[in-house]
Amino acid sequence: MDVDSEPMMEETILVGEDLMMGPPSPLIPQEIASHVLEGVDLCDGILRNLFLCLQINDIEPFCQDEIVLYRQCAEKRDKELRKRLQDSEYKLGLSMPLDEANERVVQLESEVTSLERRMILASGVEGMEGFRQRWSLHGRLTDTNYWKRLESLKQGMEKTKIKDEPVTGGTTKKWWFW
Repeated sequence: MDVDSEPMMEETILVGEDLMMGPPSPLIPQEIASHVLEGVDLCDGILRNLFLCLQINDIEPFCQDEIVLYRQCAEKRDKELRKRLQDSEYKLGLSMPLDEANERVVQLESEVTSLERRMILASGVEGMEGFRQRWSLHGRLTDTNYWKRLESLKQGMEKTKIKDEPVTGGTTKKWWFW
């Protein structure tokens, strides 16, 4: 078999910017952080190894294994955290008094509005700094709004409302048998 007859495979060299593919890691609100983060691999050991490799080798092509491992771990971690955030908001909607839950909905909606406004402002920033701002804001907006934190909270509240409503049905007349 002739080695020259086989098609050439291009080698992809990962760099630090490749870790910015997809949405950024979700921000976890302080009030639910301990519950959401419990038992999740935060990839800190892998990240430490990546930084050590970069410190020793000084360039990214020699740290490909560490970059790939961290990227895989971070994607898995972020997926788990987003699911736990959604579940936590749902449970808050179920367990909070209705007034407090409504306040939380208003808080999340105002956060979405603020992030949307900041996204508009960031669209005017050029270069790498503008990209980083838009990337970060888009990720936070996605987590707050589209990853259904807000919707999960509302679903939990609806389930609470349905549970608390009195069951009405049948006749309202009382029948007495003597």
